[in-house]
Order: sequence, then structure tokens, then C-alpha cells
Amino acid sequence: MPSITTSKVTRWDQHGREHVVQVRKSGMSRELTCSTCGWRRSAQFLPWLKAQEHLTEAHQATVDPTA
Repeated sequence: MPSITTSKVTRWDQHGREHVVQVRKSGMSRELTCSTCGWRRSAQFLPWLKAQEHLTEAHQATVDPTA
């Protein structure tokens, strides 16, 4: 049975609102889920990049809180 791990990509928009995409990994597949709008996508490669692209395009959230 594959283990399930989760991580998240967090960005802030220009109004100071936080937007998060959860990255859930199970085996070789990864499921991306946006907590703001409910967007979902499967991604096998570069899931964190796809999450960042969604946050930028859909929510104009580009400020990285870890930077």
C-alpha cells in the first residue's frame, strides 16, 4: 500500500489574501487542489510548478511568504 504525503504551495495576492494549493502524493501520482476555488488537477511531473502557475493565473497570487 503506497503511503500518502501532503505538502502545499502558498502565495499571497496584492490584497494580502492567502491562497493555497495542496499537493497530495500517493505513489507516482499527485493530486493538486486549490483551497480558494476548488480547482483540481492530477500531475505526475512538476506538481509544485503547476500549483504556482494556477495561483498566478487564477488568483494573481505571486508573493512567496517564504522569500
